[in-house]
Amino acid sequence: MSISNADLGSSNASSSAGMPRQGTAKRAFDVVAASTMLVFALPAMFFIAVIMFSTDRGPILFAHERVGQNGKRFRCLKFRSMVVNSQEALRRHLEAFPQARAEWEASQKLRDDPRITRLGRFLRVTSLDELPQLINVIRGDMSLVGPRPIVEDEVIRYADKIDHYAAVRPGITGLWQVSGRSDVDYDQRVQLDCRYVREWSFLGDMFILVKTVKVVAFRTGSR
Repeated sequence: MSISNADLGSSNASSSAGMPRQGTAKRAFDVVAASTMLVFALPAMFFIAVIMFSTDRGPILFAHERVGQNGKRFRCLKFRSMVVNSQEALRRHLEAFPQARAEWEASQKLRDDPRITRLGRFLRVTSLDELPQLINVIRGDMSLVGPRPIVEDEVIRYADKIDHYAAVRPGITGLWQVSGRSDVDYDQRVQLDCRYVREWSFLGDMFILVKTVKVVAFRTGSR
């Protein structure tokens, strides 16, 4: 299932009627905060790139197409945490292990993912793999706080709630990330995204950002 700008005509109407307009203040904060964070993160990002290049000569960054605000597609940036032939590795694993296939179909995640490299596992549990998404925020693809960016195949799982997701920019962090991350099932994640959009406030974003630091520090719900 796919959505386009035309398909979202009704969702845009409902967002203006029943969902908060997050406005220019949120965007201005995103640009200033993300730019500042990127400056401080550059040494760590350079160090990660050097280690990755010296241990695995594949691409440093991974740009994966995600669904953004109003259904616009964008390339979501991350440090590559998987083997180069990740899709083939996933296909073979799901074919060999029916239990893993069931887990993947239920959550689009695997507890024991054969695609993830040793360095990639560290980057994921510390959330360092997401540092390049600060560039997405500055470009306007994402926000610091918002729903978790989804891929095309996940649109159908939002069903009639997709208008909530598409009403805002997806975020580097959000209610899902501070509510258990991988310990939260997909239906709960959709409900959290809808709640975020309905109840958005600037102070709420600040609370989520502060809580994200705690969640990352204690690796709550990370896999």
